[in-house]
Amino acid sequence: MIYLLLCVLFSSSLFVIFKLFTRYRIQTSYAIIVNYFTASFVGFLFIEREINISELPQKPRFFGTLALGALFIVVFNITAKTSQDLGVSVASVASKMSLVIPVLVGLILYKEDASPFKIIGIILALAAVYFASIKDRTITVKVETLVLPILLFIGSGFVDTGIKFLQTKQMQVIDFPLFSMTVFGAAGTVGLLFIALKSIKKPLKLNFRNVLGGMILGSFNYFTIHFLLKALKHEGLNSSTVFTISNVATVLLSTLLGIFIFKEHISRKNWLGIGLAVISIVLVVLF
Repeated sequence: MIYLLLCVLFSSSLFVIFKLFTRYRIQTSYAIIVNYFTASFVGFLFIEREINISELPQKPRFFGTLALGALFIVVFNITAKTSQDLGVSVASVASKMSLVIPVLVGLILYKEDASPFKIIGIILALAAVYFASIKDRTITVKVETLVLPILLFIGSGFVDTGIKFLQTKQMQVIDFPLFSMTVFGAAGTVGLLFIALKSIKKPLKLNFRNVLGGMILGSFNYFTIHFLLKALKHEGLNSSTVFTISNVATVLLSTLLGIFIFKEHISRKNWLGIGLAVISIVLVVLF
């Protein structure tokens, strides 16, 4: 359980760091690329055995890991676009409610046990994410713009499902840093290629503030995935439990951090979401 708690702590810290990006005028699109290369480097530092880079493509999980890394950066860009066009609340709800995808995959594909109370807890978790993220401000959404939150929902769900799938393919704990190094390196490379294409029209200017912000974000990002993998490996926790608690507790803690650190306004609906989050976690953990 300690690994799951650490995963939630580091995951919630990412939202705080993103919030600070705005305060210190750090360009997220550039910092996120530095973040991925930083996370990849941290993974390299934690590798406990000798590796031959030329042998990596021969690993059974290599191309799946590369694909997952590319999906990381694609989902991030969809998240950014959704936030800009429809608002942060819509992006948050679409992203966090995607927990239903890995949970259903765990229940159906991996035949994980699910008591009636746990199913109720998962349903309450979805409601909790919605109410904890919704804002008082209403947003007019056109039918054609619904494609963004739908893609974000599917993409985020596939990321979590991909992590679970690769983790089940006989990945040992000792392989976690190597896996993280590869997936983050792939994400950073795709992002770098994207920025390189953009720089053809508008030359890229290095900014120390963006680099520093990305390095801090990347360090926290690495440990988020590292502890998630360890939680998924724990024999006493199945993936449906891990993803439900991870997503809901992250929303809960992030909301509380927003209140105490940034003095954010919390509506009655948000407090309802927080209450439902606590109930859902209790049902999923105890039953």
